Amino acid sequence: MSLTASKPIIRRLPPETVNRIAAGEVVERPASVVKELAENALDAGATRIDIAAEGGGLVRLVIEDDGKGMSEAELALCIERHATSKLPVGEDGRDDLLNIGTMGFRGEALPSIGSIARLSITSQAKGEGDAFTIGVEGGQTHGTAPAAPLGRGGTRIEVRDLFYATPARLKFLKSERSENQAITDVVKRLAMSRPDVGFHLTLDGRKRFGVAAERGDEAEAGKARMSAMLGADFGDNALAVDQEREGVRVHGFASLPTFSRGSAQHQYLFVNGRPVRDKLLHGAIRGAYQDFLARDRHPVVALNVDLPTHLVDVNVHPAKAEVRFRDAGLVRGLIVGSLRHALAAAGHRASTTVAGFALGRVRPEGAPPPGQPYQSAAHHVAAWGRPPAPAEPVQGQVFDPGMSARVEPDAPWSSPSAPEPGLEVAEHQAQAAAPSPDWPLGIARAQLHETYVVAQTRDGIVIVDQHAAHERLVYERMKKMIAETGVQRQQLLVPEIVDLDEAEVRRILERAEELEELGLVVESFGPGAVAVRETPALLKRLDVQGLIRDLADDLAETDQALSLKEKLEDVVGTMACHGSVRSGRRLTGEEMNALLREMEATPHSGQCNHGRPTYVELKLADIERLFGRR
Repeated sequence: MSLTASKPIIRRLPPETVNRIAAGEVVERPASVVKELAENALDAGATRIDIAAEGGGLVRLVIEDDGKGMSEAELALCIERHATSKLPVGEDGRDDLLNIGTMGFRGEALPSIGSIARLSITSQAKGEGDAFTIGVEGGQTHGTAPAAPLGRGGTRIEVRDLFYATPARLKFLKSERSENQAITDVVKRLAMSRPDVGFHLTLDGRKRFGVAAERGDEAEAGKARMSAMLGADFGDNALAVDQEREGVRVHGFASLPTFSRGSAQHQYLFVNGRPVRDKLLHGAIRGAYQDFLARDRHPVVALNVDLPTHLVDVNVHPAKAEVRFRDAGLVRGLIVGSLRHALAAAGHRASTTVAGFALGRVRPEGAPPPGQPYQSAAHHVAAWGRPPAPAEPVQGQVFDPGMSARVEPDAPWSSPSAPEPGLEVAEHQAQAAAPSPDWPLGIARAQLHETYVVAQTRDGIVIVDQHAAHERLVYERMKKMIAETGVQRQQLLVPEIVDLDEAEVRRILERAEELEELGLVVESFGPGAVAVRETPALLKRLDVQGLIRDLADDLAETDQALSLKEKLEDVVGTMACHGSVRSGRRLTGEEMNALLREMEATPHSGQCNHGRPTYVELKLADIERLFGRR
């Protein structure tokens, strides 16, 4: 074979092949078809969109809207590649790709879908009495024809046998259930972005969900739609976010840290109404919550970023799921700031689902496991000859075998241990002597298992995890001290020697100057140990050995290019954990009330540094239901 014969010849690809290549970029799976066609409906001014799918969207997809519809001429043109009504024309008479205010603009979706499936479009323009239809099968177009009127202006698009013209793509699709879930996720995101539009989804003849168009105030409509999409629990535990800076506005809802999930899939982000999956935005959310959540927990968030169209580029990828901001730093800073402002305004509030979970785990004494009926006292008489005898009460005292000590209701508090120096007791002693029933976290009544403080409020009880609560308080105090005056240090009478391996020693000593700024003075003590000479004065009963070892582990995970100040939250969180009141520490009544009062005055005290709740509140009505009193 000659070299000339084997040399490839440049040729122009036929339109059918070009469309199939484009379809590979635009139509990844059935959910991509739903997204493109529903976005077209939104651009057409629809107030209601009905979506039906069969066989995971591969057998049949139907999207019907009440938008402005199309005339016969527009219908014939819409299936041609790069034919669109949405791309604006600039002052110079050229198409403006930097000022896009619609969901779609490329003019690729319909011809791409028609090249790999059997596509049928029926449309009736608003104000017109006639409707027309057109069909495309595997890229072959059928002419327009009259159709039965739709009864109102709008468009009905039916897609059958998706990917029948490119069967190899079918091998890369997931199960029917997964495809249905992907379709549901797409429709949910669109429904959250547009509360003013009703969405109805049917899968294999069964209605998956339906929401009517919300009316009224933007914030109220948005919260109602979010609650409908994410559940009433989200509405009860969501914080309103609304901040604006330099023409960029961030608004929406974010969950309390104690209302978190194990993945970031429940974070919904929108840019000018367009659902996006953007690393910058997800990173900003993670940065805003890093002070409140463990690394493996993620908040539930629905945020909108509205900004002038010339400040954002949506022409990054055919699927339009990614965007680029002209001033990415401004957008990120605004998201972080607005989320932290909302979290600070929440004060000591914790998720209501914590109490709901606790109530769900409680069963009255003697109650059978779920699913088994209760048995009355008469049953016990019949089975055992006499009812079970009640426990003998202790005269003048309230006693429970699970409690750490007997508690006399009207007697002064006493404890064999000294007050915890880390708790600011003195300033609260006068308040504890004359308690007010209106304090949000109530009055301390008992301590259980030297770990949990039980307090009585006006309409219920509060159970506080003393270690988690004090950890957050110490953490907030340290952050405030660092920002205002720097951390005060106290010298140890005898230096604490901590044995480590050589690599850990090196990591600690490399950051010795930065640790000193945080109140921790360390120096070398041979090849395999460090000596701790000073510790933060705020941390009274500090576990120095555990702290140094944990810091060595933290530094091993920290990028060496970052300073400890940039990782301040992680380092201070580790120090606060080791310096707070431990579980098993018996507290006096004054200490417990001091803890409650400081929690009420400290932002973010509803959760510890790892996102776990610091307290559970049970309303009296819920407790009464447990005992059948309601």
